Amino acid sequence: MYKPNLTKICMLLMGVLLSFSVYAQDAKPKASPAATATGKVGDATVTVNYSSPSVRGRNIWGDLVPYGQVWRSGANEATTVTFDQDVMVEGEKLAAGTYSFYTLPSEEEWTVIFNKNAKQWGTEYDESQDALRVQVTPRESGEMNERLKYEVTDEGLLLSWENLEVPVRITASK
Repeated sequence: MYKPNLTKICMLLMGVLLSFSVYAQDAKPKASPAATATGKVGDATVTVNYSSPSVRGRNIWGDLVPYGQVWRSGANEATTVTFDQDVMVEGEKLAAGTYSFYTLPSEEEWTVIFNKNAKQWGTEYDESQDALRVQVTPRESGEMNERLKYEVTDEGLLLSWENLEVPVRITASK
């Protein structure tokens, strides 16, 4: 008659319980979770994939995000913007495709950058790969945005974080 080995059974059970506790530790929320914004601008579908950092009591504009330096406009991997058809961005033509999205913030005006290299870490920006650069004017937000967020609206793309909004006008290609 077969007699189970209690030592082996206990060790197996402990191993299973230990693996569950290790898995549970990895399941805590990320500091900058992945997010997606999708919508229509005219007939074009626009999709933004980004990581969404929090303010967490920090000074964002001019401090965490310095003025006069290219910013990855999110966290972790480069933020990407995908257009399923050609569009006009601030009156300039941009071909359908997926682009990494960078900005060059200042207090009065921002440069918005669509870069051809969409598969990169956020800090690996290469200006020679820019497909389009346009100027936009930031404005004060009507509300405090703890997390960075993007929205696709009828008028284009809206970046909102802390007390600031950065609208980017997008229209159908002519």
